[in-house]
Amino acid sequence: MYICHTMYINLNERAHTITETCRVLIFPDYFCDAATGLETYRQKLVEVLRDTVDCCFAMQGCSGDADAIVKGFVDELPHLAQLIQKDVQATYNGDPAAESVQEVVLCYPGTRAIGYYRIAHFLLESGVPLLPRIITELAHSETGIDINPGAQIGESFAIDHGTGIVIGATAIIGNNVKIYQGVTLGARSFPLDADGNPVKRIPRHPILEDNVIVYANATILGRVTIGHDAVIGGNIWVTEDVPAGSRVVQSPKKYF
Repeated sequence: MYICHTMYINLNERAHTITETCRVLIFPDYFCDAATGLETYRQKLVEVLRDTVDCCFAMQGCSGDADAIVKGFVDELPHLAQLIQKDVQATYNGDPAAESVQEVVLCYPGTRAIGYYRIAHFLLESGVPLLPRIITELAHSETGIDINPGAQIGESFAIDHGTGIVIGATAIIGNNVKIYQGVTLGARSFPLDADGNPVKRIPRHPILEDNVIVYANATILGRVTIGHDAVIGGNIWVTEDVPAGSRVVQSPKKYF
């Protein structure tokens, strides 16, 4: 228990090591120290991730096969890299201010937040407790973008600016979706059980189908569906389904 307690104190540091090592393996041209070599980074990831997963199981009072989880993660990493590189390309294609793909990788907070999310989501789906949420909260603290690791996000996801974005645990986002700063994909009030406690693990966040764009500071609440190719304008409050191809905007103001 003392070893686990020591790891608990350093858990954020270890999660940071995991994510930064993954960044090297996903973008070796940008972050790999040639003198160190990729295999050294890969071995470092295996060792730190295995110890951290074991600790998380112990702290949560559950058990799991850390070796199998780590192997699965390492095997999956090339696919995660492909997904993240598609996110980068979608962000570059969708932002006329981006001068290069390199700029998107090195500078954009959305790239970091999405990358952290994809790592955390795979670990969550693999049954790892605690660590996935720590990883996404690291991204939250570094970027101001809060993506719950339980959300399901498709390919070519683009975040522009990003500060203040919140994506809830049961949100589902399709392919080629773009969202801007301040967007909330949240829940409305949720039901209580017989004892008055919130009922958890029920679908309560929005579904965004393919090719949806959500502009700055829009708030979409509850298990509503935004149909494919819809556009949600800025500062809009949405609590009902939006048909595919629709444009939801504020009523024009009249000035006297």
